[in-house]
Amino acid sequence: MENLNALRVFAKVADTRSFTDAAKHLGLTSSAVSKAITRLERELGVRLLHRTTRSVGLTADGASFFERCQQILADVEDAENGLNRSMAAPHGRLRVHMPVGFGRRVIVPALSGFIEQYPDLVLDAELSDRMVDLAYEGIDVAVQIGELADARLIGRRLCNLRFVACASPDYLARHGEPGTPEELDQHHCLAYVMMHTGRYREWQFVKDGQTFAKTVSGRLNINNAESLLEAAVAGLGIAMISNFIAADALRAGRLRPILTNYVALGPKVSAVYLPGKNLSPKVRAFVEFLSDVISGNPYWEEAGATAAGATPRTAPASGKRK
Repeated sequence: MENLNALRVFAKVADTRSFTDAAKHLGLTSSAVSKAITRLERELGVRLLHRTTRSVGLTADGASFFERCQQILADVEDAENGLNRSMAAPHGRLRVHMPVGFGRRVIVPALSGFIEQYPDLVLDAELSDRMVDLAYEGIDVAVQIGELADARLIGRRLCNLRFVACASPDYLARHGEPGTPEELDQHHCLAYVMMHTGRYREWQFVKDGQTFAKTVSGRLNINNAESLLEAAVAGLGIAMISNFIAADALRAGRLRPILTNYVALGPKVSAVYLPGKNLSPKVRAFVEFLSDVISGNPYWEEAGATAAGATPRTAPASGKRK
């Protein structure tokens, strides 16, 4: 059988006992209805209807087939209604992955609203800094910082990070504030260690419209951004920290930004997911949630700008080296 339309036509004729009435209900001509029934009988190899000039009746085979058709069409309608409900309301289990710092500082604190909005959704969130394979691991959405490593993925840009060079007021009072990136060589610098390579993350700066990188390291180098923040707050040196991690400390005055005339635009943050003809409701809902939470004017951008605008320069560097 080519499709369900023939069953719908037959069921309507059997129900109304009239080609004309069935045609009116279906928005077809009587001729089209008659031809559809004829094709269906030929395909099935049985006569379904008794036709006279005044009435239409069911044969024994037709009555049996009509009963089955009603059940089939009811099941199809129920399946379509269920699909429509699933398309309208996200439900089921949603697996997401996000970097530890960004997830803990930015996304997790905002999740209560998302969970309350979609009570039929179960959210499994993994916070780690490892690389993930969405298809192999069955992850629905991942938050990634930097360029997409897998060209198969669809990425929706959420924002760009900025890395803030900063130190505690106590450190700056003791050692002075560098006025240029070159003067960092005279200071205790706290580097971020990329453990999978053993290298230190470069510090990005802008000068005369050109971006350049500087590699720093010191007596203390850490592979965790939160611990790097704590070391900087404790006065152990100057750190280059993501603005969303440093925001609270900057706002509270525990850290002060430096080299604010050299701040470079950092890597982009994206919500990534596998391509598909139709984006599932739960994935669409979570990506929209991320966009609402992150896009626009994030609070960490405001905190960094406010702190930078209120920061006076201190005395020249004291010449102490790391």
